[in-house]
Amino acid sequence: MRVVVDTNVLVSALMSPSGLPAIVLLLAIQRQFEIYVSAEVLAEYEDVLRRPELKLRLVEVDIAMQQIKAIAQPVVPARRLRISTDETDNRFYECAEAAAADYLVTGNRRHFKHDLPPTKIIDVRQFLRVLQG
Repeated sequence: MRVVVDTNVLVSALMSPSGLPAIVLLLAIQRQFEIYVSAEVLAEYEDVLRRPELKLRLVEVDIAMQQIKAIAQPVVPARRLRISTDETDNRFYECAEAAAADYLVTGNRRHFKHDLPPTKIIDVRQFLRVLQG
């Protein structure tokens, strides 16, 4: 299964290690599904996770980023998309398109209102149900 994970899922995973987003991150690290990233998506992860206002421990951010880079499949988007009103979220649509992702997993459905076939936009709870079969 091909998946693109929105930044807010990673933020939630690191802020609440016992929450559902943390389970998604753990399953990705265990290679229960393939996570896809573009250079812009990785840069977004780095930028957001290191924001001082989130008060995340930098050592945990470093470990998470190393793990993601070790397991993620890189893609290069072929074109710029303008689907979301939030411009940075369009980079995730582009990554999903380049990966022909099955799912884009987000905690922010208001910026990801539209599927981009074959990619379906789903939240963490829905994604975990998909993984359970």
